[in-house]
Amino acid sequence: MDESTAALAGVIGARVRQERLSRTWTLDQLADAAGVSRRMLVNVEQGVTNPSVGTLLRLSDALGIGLPALVEPPEPAALRVTRNGAGVALWTSDAGGRGVLVAGTGPPDVVELWDWTLAPGDRHASEPHSAGTRELIQVRDGAVTMEVAGDPVVLDPGDALAFPGTVAHSYANTGPVPARFSLAVFQPDVGSRGNRRG
Repeated sequence: MDESTAALAGVIGARVRQERLSRTWTLDQLADAAGVSRRMLVNVEQGVTNPSVGTLLRLSDALGIGLPALVEPPEPAALRVTRNGAGVALWTSDAGGRGVLVAGTGPPDVVELWDWTLAPGDRHASEPHSAGTRELIQVRDGAVTMEVAGDPVVLDPGDALAFPGTVAHSYANTGPVPARFSLAVFQPDVGSRGNRRG
């Protein structure tokens, strides 16, 4: 892990441990609630692994706090400014693609705002999210091939798509130039139904 990835892993691990202990849960209880292995949870809490977005989503759902709360430092102010380049990269590819969480709200209704870049040949597959989750994507540069529940659609610059996040979906760049898009994810009632991710 590079220095920034290691620092992020440490922040995430400390937050997961803090939230788990505040509920007086054992490692096994959280692992079961989140549907992750105990070993993975230990590695996350110790900050020695860079967990996938799917793992982070399962943990944040089980804890009922939403993904942004795992990766952003708590701030008491009503305004939260994320300066250009200061978002949290939660997905990267060997080709240089990045999925950056730039802003988010806390529970119960969590909204995430992402800035994605897919290098040529990049593909990111996402697990189905919790009940009621909706996603919005708008392509800014290049072209993105979305596949939602097996149905492909190509989005060009300026095109937008709204879709249920409750089904398997993926984002791909099959073109010769980088593709960039904004993604908003809405998850209602986070934490009110326990572990809700499939």
